Amino acid sequence: MRSVRQAKPEAESLQRDLIEHVLETSDPTLRAVFAEDSAALIGLLIAAAGLAAHELTGSPIPDAVGSILVGVLLGVVAIALINRNRRFLVGQEADPEVRAAAIQALMDLPEVARVTYLRLEFVGPRMVSVIGDVDLTGDDTESHLAVRLRALKAKISASPAVAGAVLSLSAPDEPTLEA
Repeated sequence: MRSVRQAKPEAESLQRDLIEHVLETSDPTLRAVFAEDSAALIGLLIAAAGLAAHELTGSPIPDAVGSILVGVLLGVVAIALINRNRRFLVGQEADPEVRAAAIQALMDLPEVARVTYLRLEFVGPRMVSVIGDVDLTGDDTESHLAVRLRALKAKISASPAVAGAVLSLSAPDEPTLEA
């Protein structure tokens, strides 16, 4: 119940259903607790059914089959968790909705004229690394642009959801990204 209570508001804020959110979240702890609790509840039902069938029939086979099914269930959950967490370990890019929101947030900053490249990569639970190319407003000299770009990086990095930001200036011929 605790993992459901934690995941449900997060899922609603991202307009996802609960299961989709648990599978897509960058928080491995939430995913593991939810999967383990779900497997435990399903395992209890399987074990209870096996024990009930054993009591009704007197045969040990239903109990043994129930035990085997619980073991298979736990194995499937473990493999699913390993596979999902492996994707985040090798650097999974943020989903398109998060990327579009990040582009829009950058475009809403008064110092940004356009964004020509953006890569958001998960580096921890609900934390992304931001790599991008931006065109700053105005026509400053190179030394002023470097100071403004550094200030923009600091502003983006100040967000608790950002582990770090690497920004470069866009070339004039690069196409603008759409949010």
